[in-house]
Amino acid sequence: MPVSGQSFLQPMRELAQDAGALLMSLFGKVAIEYKGDADLVTQADRASEKMIVERIRKQWPDHDLLGEEGSRTQTGSDFRWYIDPLDGTTNFAHGYPVFCVSLALEHQGKRIAGVIYDPTRQEMFSASLGSGAQLNGKPIHVSRTLRLVESLLATGFPSHKRHKNPNIHFYHQITLRSHGIRRAGSAALDLCYVACGRYDAFWEFNLNPWDTAAGVLMVEEAGGKVTNFSGAPFSIESRQVLATNTLLHTELLHEFKEIFEGRVEGLPSVSEYLAG
Repeated sequence: MPVSGQSFLQPMRELAQDAGALLMSLFGKVAIEYKGDADLVTQADRASEKMIVERIRKQWPDHDLLGEEGSRTQTGSDFRWYIDPLDGTTNFAHGYPVFCVSLALEHQGKRIAGVIYDPTRQEMFSASLGSGAQLNGKPIHVSRTLRLVESLLATGFPSHKRHKNPNIHFYHQITLRSHGIRRAGSAALDLCYVACGRYDAFWEFNLNPWDTAAGVLMVEEAGGKVTNFSGAPFSIESRQVLATNTLLHTELLHEFKEIFEGRVEGLPSVSEYLAG
């Protein structure tokens, strides 16, 4: 029997709001640590995940979960939570107020509910399977922009090994063909902004399940489309994410194909630019 995500949304909103309040209490007050060469983690990430996990395990003790900071429960339950306790850690650590809490719930392999809370703007995005998406309780929908040249898009770059990531080529080519590209540093919020029409599309390489689980549901429930870069259906294990207002999807897939096949415009010469 199908399980409705609607009944989970209110407790999920309350949990995300409490985690957001915790983050705000630590904003500007925590030290930076490194998980690798350049991958940041803070006391706030760990404290937020600890609180979220404890609450989930108390309220739904038989549910599995997967958290960014290492929390794992894998018993074979029909339910699984995806937890990003602080999406936008680099922003948070540098005092840049663009970050969020992201929670998603899956039942038998289908994501049925998701919430993403931005505590700096007090914006609560939520969605449940088949029931649409909302921002602070009001329905949201993707944009109606028809052409790439008129669109505003978003993307992201990895915090480490950027020299091995090809996204700079995509950034350059799509910049030439669009109205602009933003890189705010929170994939979950980028997906929410596609869902509510602030962006017309978003793409990124190498995202993790906790980065995308709630945001992809948000886009789909708001009327958007999410695939990988070849147009295949999105799965929670997808490392490539292309989310659009649906209307731009075919045009962007064409541009991505051109880039993958090496048909790109070169960068301008700095010396020639200065001489001109």
